[in-house]
Amino acid sequence: MNPIVVIPARMAATRLPGKPLADIHGKPMIVHCLDRAREAGIGPAAVAAGDAEIVAAVTASGGTAVLTDPNLPRGTDRVDAALATLDPEGRHDIVVNLQGDLPSIPPAYLRAVLAPLMQPGFDIATLVAPIEDEADAKAPSVVKAVCGFPPGAEVAPALYFSRAQVPYGEGPLWHHIGIYAFRRAALSRFVSLPQSPLELREALEQLRALEAGMRIGCARVEVAPFGVDTPADLARARAALALRR
Repeated sequence: MNPIVVIPARMAATRLPGKPLADIHGKPMIVHCLDRAREAGIGPAAVAAGDAEIVAAVTASGGTAVLTDPNLPRGTDRVDAALATLDPEGRHDIVVNLQGDLPSIPPAYLRAVLAPLMQPGFDIATLVAPIEDEADAKAPSVVKAVCGFPPGAEVAPALYFSRAQVPYGEGPLWHHIGIYAFRRAALSRFVSLPQSPLELREALEQLRALEAGMRIGCARVEVAPFGVDTPADLARARAALALRR
């Protein structure tokens, strides 16, 4: 297994414009994300940027960034496009897609997401964490992964993802964490597929993979990291990262 981590980022954001360059203790948020990826030690890390300002900020910090077409619709498309520059020979067989708004993600989580791909049969891997709060269970913004872990298992197949509170009945609910590890061929296939009916209905692109018959494996971690989408989230990230200094 020879992974590469690629972090898609663009300046357009409704609730927090320009958030990749938001300052956190003198460093842009996107650089903090890149730092977490490098700290994971699983392979090289780079940013797939939709804007020249992001490229400039990353390269000024000593990182690697590739400018991609700003009109690409989603981060996964941006990751795939950047690979043509970062790894044209296809040496990296696993591609980890890390969101650019997770500056406090534990580096160990980037190692954990590789676990499902160590087993045969999975095309894509992702992370889940238990939902402990009833408000999170009901919130459409908290995406639920429908998966069942046998006793002692750390990996389970994803059967569905939803913004609804599923599955029904007693038992844990799993919060989907938006980090993916793709087999290289699976990433190429995924970005070539048209959007699927359930993807459009739930506004969750991972459903496109499931509807196309691709298999997603979930590895579980203890706590879901928080993403930065609002000024309040940014303040929380600053407080969390102050503890690392």
